Order: sequence, then structure tokens, then C-alpha cells
Amino acid sequence: VQLQASGGGSVQAGGSLRLSCAASGRTLNIADMGWFRQAPGKEREFVAYISRTGSTYYADSVKGRFTISRDNAKETTYLQMNSQKPEDTAVYYCAADRDYTSSSTRATRYDYWGQGSQVTVSS
Repeated sequence: VQLQASGGGSVQAGGSLRLSCAASGRTLNIADMGWFRQAPGKEREFVAYISRTGSTYYADSVKGRFTISRDNAKETTYLQMNSQKPEDTAVYYCAADRDYTSSSTRATRYDYWGQGSQVTVSS
């Protein structure tokens, strides 16, 4: 499985950006899709995940502002980021988990990773 992320950029506080992550290869192996982010000097942190059936879960820091969605026909996952804050500045990574039995917010559970997309929010 290969993951190709796109859509990062710069925005002012209060603005919006949308990230996309296109999967290719043995995509039927993918159960959950997740987004993580890593700010300079910090550990990678969970942002959101979505199961193949559409169940979602968000980190408290983004709940109500970010929306994760998934188009299974296109094998593409999206992260719509609204009302952005400077603390959202980070490199964002999409990831895929093969485990259909449970979902996880831990990065170590995810098997495939896309390249990072820089998101910069200025005040």
C-alpha cells in the first residue's frame, strides 16, 4: 500500500485547509485511515481516524474544527481543517491500519504512512 498526501500550505488563523490522502496498491487491506501531526520539537500526535464503515474519532484538540472523511470508491481520505489556530502548525501525516478488529489512536498501530504535508497557521 502506498499513501500520497497533498493539500498542505499556509493559512491565517481562523482559515481553512483540506488535506487529501490517496491510497494505492492492496487497498482492501486497509481498515482504518488516520491523520497524525508533528510540530517542531514535539512528538507525533494523533489527530483523527475513520474506519472503512465511516466511524470517526478525533483528538480533543481538533474536535469540532476538523472533519475526517473517506471516499472508499476513490480510496481517498480527507481532513477538512476549519477555524485553524497557530498551534495547528505541524507536518501532517496520513496513515493506514490493516487491523479490522479494532481502531487505535496510537501511531505504532498503523502499518503504512504517507509523506508529510506542512501546514502553517499564522496569527
